[in-house]
Amino acid sequence: MTIAEQISSDDSLPVTERTTVHRYAQFQTTSRADLYAVLDEGLVAHVGFQTAHGPVVIPMAYARDGEFLLMHGSTGSGLGRTAGAGVDLAVTVTILDGLVYASSLYDSTLNYRCATIFGTAMPVSEDERLEAVRLISDRLMPGRWDEVRPPTRKELAATKAIKLPLDLASVKIRGGLPDTEPESGLWTGELPIVTRAGTPVTQPGADPGIPASVAAAAAVLGGVVAGA
Repeated sequence: MTIAEQISSDDSLPVTERTTVHRYAQFQTTSRADLYAVLDEGLVAHVGFQTAHGPVVIPMAYARDGEFLLMHGSTGSGLGRTAGAGVDLAVTVTILDGLVYASSLYDSTLNYRCATIFGTAMPVSEDERLEAVRLISDRLMPGRWDEVRPPTRKELAATKAIKLPLDLASVKIRGGLPDTEPESGLWTGELPIVTRAGTPVTQPGADPGIPASVAAAAAVLGGVVAGA
């Protein structure tokens, strides 16, 4: 499907000067379903914002809640202090799918799925903060919320949760083999890369039984937990 065909569909992202891909434009997709798929599979968001000392990019855990991206951190952090009245962000989530070996290093590349969201993030209200923290927790550690004590008032007071609308985003996806022709005597192709959970490591002194939340997280990440 071409960009023009995608734009005409109901499931499309708006294309603006800011969201238009200029380099390898054929890899851009305006499908909102593609945006959701990248965000729902990715694990870490890199969040860029402006400070008094210059631009900063920090890694953050996140969760998608419908048409919003939820993130949280300390109220004492740079982003936490800045986000009180809204803060302009550029948030990128990238999934690396493979290394592409072409017949030259110039033509070698990566296979990836990448989404960048632009917009003004607003603080989540006190009434919504607990639910926002739970959603982020359940996304990375499904079921852990019910296995541990709930957050205390002091912990919640020290937590800043923000939400970023998903109405301005750019998505770029590359897959497949090299674009160049193969050469005799030289291997070319793709080395796939997969993020997968390993074997859980129990903290000394902790209950040795692996809880359901660990098994659930491993299942999401394609791992298997023995004895869970």
